[in-house]
Amino acid sequence: MKNFMDENFLLQTETAQKLYHEHAAKMPIIDYHCHLIPKMVADDYQFKSLTEIWLGGDHYKWRAMRTNGVDERYCTGQDTTDWEKFEKWAETVPYTMRNPLYHWTHLELKTAFGINKVLNPQTAREIYDECNEKLRQPEYSARGLMRRYHVETVCTTDDPVDSLEYHIKTRESGFEIKMLPTWRPDKAMAVEVPADFRAYVEKLAEVSGVAISTFDDMIAALRSRHEFFAQQGCRLSDHGIEEFYAEDYTDAEIKAIFNKVYGGKELTQEEILKFKSAMLVIFAEMDWEKGWAQQYHYGAIRNNNTKMFKLLGPDTGFDSIGEFTTAKQMAKFLDRLNTEGKLTKTILYNLNPCANEVIATMLGNFQDGTLPGKIQFGSGWWFLDQKDGMEKQMNALSLLGLLSRFVGMLTDSRSFLSYPRHEYFRRTLCNLVGRDVEDGELPASEMGRINQMIEDICYNNAKNYFQF
Repeated sequence: MKNFMDENFLLQTETAQKLYHEHAAKMPIIDYHCHLIPKMVADDYQFKSLTEIWLGGDHYKWRAMRTNGVDERYCTGQDTTDWEKFEKWAETVPYTMRNPLYHWTHLELKTAFGINKVLNPQTAREIYDECNEKLRQPEYSARGLMRRYHVETVCTTDDPVDSLEYHIKTRESGFEIKMLPTWRPDKAMAVEVPADFRAYVEKLAEVSGVAISTFDDMIAALRSRHEFFAQQGCRLSDHGIEEFYAEDYTDAEIKAIFNKVYGGKELTQEEILKFKSAMLVIFAEMDWEKGWAQQYHYGAIRNNNTKMFKLLGPDTGFDSIGEFTTAKQMAKFLDRLNTEGKLTKTILYNLNPCANEVIATMLGNFQDGTLPGKIQFGSGWWFLDQKDGMEKQMNALSLLGLLSRFVGMLTDSRSFLSYPRHEYFRRTLCNLVGRDVEDGELPASEMGRINQMIEDICYNNAKNYFQF
């Protein structure tokens, strides 16, 4: 029987252990997609308690607590203390066995705080007090935690109207870790609610200095902001979409649709899809002009619980995997850009694991030999960023593409304690490859190449792909 979460956690063979300890573990972290709050990095925020850094905004934990019968006031309520919330989380942890939260919880306690105890109601107070004591120390600030995990670069997720003032402040402070913005223009194509769209366009006009009354004006304003993002070091865009949009349209149609929605009239479903299709193409062309990488996270059904959405808003734990037939639209969208010679580096993330092979085969359609792995299969995302999901993603990529050109893991997280997800991924990767060597499916005589592949996936591929 192996000990829980010892130094060889998840590493089931001697080869896997060597791959991890001698190669993967030493590589810096490039977290090229996250949702950290830039102000916290700029201010070098000092967290008030373990509850704040660990439970604040963590809808993964909230979902588990609700499922375990914990009242909402201990998840998102304002009338309970930090200790009371943590105590309810500690009561929930023993019930999360075989859920990735059980691994993440103990990996974060171990790597951030040096705590090897199992969290349960009996150990909760001791762990809470010890962590809170450490969080008061300067090395446990936002920047201190980034240093602790050997982070080299992070890319936040930012709206075109964002000022990026905290990115600028952080850079000018001399902080040695790069914090770069990512262009996330979802609101510029969200035309379902005319009043919300109008308010957003007015804000875009204000920050860009471009008066907007037509569709062309809006695109000019977006281009101005796109250039501003580039000046602040942006190298990536990101798009959160339910599915790919690839309707046929004319320029005249799109201009008319803009006039209609900007004037406060609701659009038909056909008009909504055409507008989103046009905007996806325009954004992709902007990225191609700049040589950025574009990311597409698709397949989530968000805010399913209407009652709780009205009470708490989005990103509070009421989203799920969607079921869409999107392969043809995806192919049509990518083919349109490719035909026009405007398909930039692209990363595709699916949320439904049934699309793993769809994505893995889609990549090969549009690789063009200009750079290794130009079209990427994104790492297991959201509900899939756990051992089983990551293994399935890497197996599909291995079978139908080139795992060795994969740009690896990211946190996709708001938490400064989520960097162990990179370790979790690296251990899983090393275990997969190590097992192949031990089983004779990869040649032990090629360990030099295999060692290099591990280091590349963990760090070098991302470094070269994004040109950080």
